[in-house]
Amino acid sequence: MKILSVETSSNICSVAILEDTNIIKENTIDDANTHSVKLMPLIDKTLSEANLTLSDIDLLSCDKGPGSFTGIRIGISTIKAFADVTNKPSYGISSLTALAYQSNFDGLICSLIDAKHDNVYFGLFEHKNEKYIQVGNLLAENVNYVTNILKKCNKPIFFVGNGSIVYKDVLQSVLRENAIIINENQYTNLTAISVGKAAFFAYLEKEEGNLSPMYLRKSNAERNLEEENNAN
Repeated sequence: MKILSVETSSNICSVAILEDTNIIKENTIDDANTHSVKLMPLIDKTLSEANLTLSDIDLLSCDKGPGSFTGIRIGISTIKAFADVTNKPSYGISSLTALAYQSNFDGLICSLIDAKHDNVYFGLFEHKNEKYIQVGNLLAENVNYVTNILKKCNKPIFFVGNGSIVYKDVLQSVLRENAIIINENQYTNLTAISVGKAAFFAYLEKEEGNLSPMYLRKSNAERNLEEENNAN
């Protein structure tokens, strides 16, 4: 099964083509301000370099968040348009789930994305028998709230996502030797490859292909407006 996958929820715009879980081709651009104009050319380039066309693709996937509100909408709208044109199955994968697929660590995997001001997007997963099973809900919370949840696990936890680097000292001070943090791009930066892998397994499990955005919290503009209204 050939999969076209895009990741636009972070500063990195990433496009990948996979054969099941094997990488055929990947291209990236590290500039959040160009997603709207660079995504389609990047898709065209990736398909061309793989000697494929959109009609050769069997499954479409994108990151549905949390992350950049604008980036998420760009990725989802593009994949929705492709799905409408080709009538191919499509999947929206959460950023936190995709991050878990960037690790092959057996046991507990914690995805953390920095949400600024000591807040994180958080998801806990268990990797067992080649499956990544979500444990509990995906949340947007203060990092101290998250560490209080994790210390109850009382077992090693492998951390992925940029939040694990930003809040490394906090995690290690609370979880000590149970916090396994590796400062490498493959564990901290989201890629279309992991989005595609997660979509492949979601398809095999016959999960519903949901392309609705997953924000987990309101945008800065919405929060600022609420604060202004409350002040008045």
